[in-house]
Amino acid sequence: MTARIGYTLSSEEHPPQVLIDNARRAEQVGFDFVGISDHFHPWVEQQGQSPFVWSVLGGIAQVTERIEVLVEVVCPIGRLHPAIVAQAAATSAALLEGRFVLGVGTGEYLNEHITGEVWPHIDVRREMLMEAIDIIRELWRGDWVNYMGGYFSVEKAKLYTLPRQLPEIVVSGFGVTSAGMAGMVGDGFVSVAPERELVQAFEEGGGRGKPKYGQVNVCYAETEEEAREIAFRYWPNAGIPGQAASELRLPAYFEQLAKMLTPEAATEHVALGPDPQRHIGAIQAFIDAGYDHVYVHQIGPRQAEFLRFYEREVLPQVKAGAEAEETYAAERELAFRERLDEEQPED
Repeated sequence: MTARIGYTLSSEEHPPQVLIDNARRAEQVGFDFVGISDHFHPWVEQQGQSPFVWSVLGGIAQVTERIEVLVEVVCPIGRLHPAIVAQAAATSAALLEGRFVLGVGTGEYLNEHITGEVWPHIDVRREMLMEAIDIIRELWRGDWVNYMGGYFSVEKAKLYTLPRQLPEIVVSGFGVTSAGMAGMVGDGFVSVAPERELVQAFEEGGGRGKPKYGQVNVCYAETEEEAREIAFRYWPNAGIPGQAASELRLPAYFEQLAKMLTPEAATEHVALGPDPQRHIGAIQAFIDAGYDHVYVHQIGPRQAEFLRFYEREVLPQVKAGAEAEETYAAERELAFRERLDEEQPED
């Protein structure tokens, strides 16, 4: 199985102009797409950033020509009303001209508490998300919309700026229930775990044949030890397990939990160091689990070095492997058809 390979624009770690420049460079390097996060707060203070993603997307549209852009992911059930997300996504898709994908999810308390609203239980948030997706799609029709749902209302709204090509809506899921829901209501799936059971739940929920996006954490540095130190300093939240990521309210709370972790525990699932095979193996784990889009998050400030490393040592091997696999599959198909022809009885 082959996959498209992407690059993560980490909004929590970089200011807007750097994110825009990294997107431009990622296109030059040969990545197929970029994923950009939508946060109001970073996970920990050390990360230090959180620009407004919709403004950054306008900049990315002006400096790129080919690369696809995935927002991963917007929460359209809290600080942003689904009608506003529908308008923002439609404008972004018009700017990017067929290169935009809208990722949506049930959100994290870290970002959504800022309006002072009650943080609902995950079961309620899933229901809210399904309703929000309905509203977004209704508005994308370009007609006047009146909507009175269980959680949201829309009164006499119409989007006048629509793209020529509507974007796909891919739905985030970290457990089998959410993955199944993504298969039912989404045009695709996005997650951060190379777990086959999530892909199966998505496909069984109705997602068979739809795109599946997986994000892998890596940290390129000159040594594995240096990479571990950087990853632990800038992304200790990678080691915080379970539901904590969606239920903690402040960066300080993530930092408190991170202090309980060793660098080894926090970076257990991060591909560390300068060995290209380690990075390729981390990507391959997602492909083996069934993902057909894998995007790589380089932790920390050394993005230029990472991009050079992938341009020279990782992407050529990944793409060569994909081409070899496609050639092998085509040869097997040809051999199978020739064998069938030989087995056909003569008239």
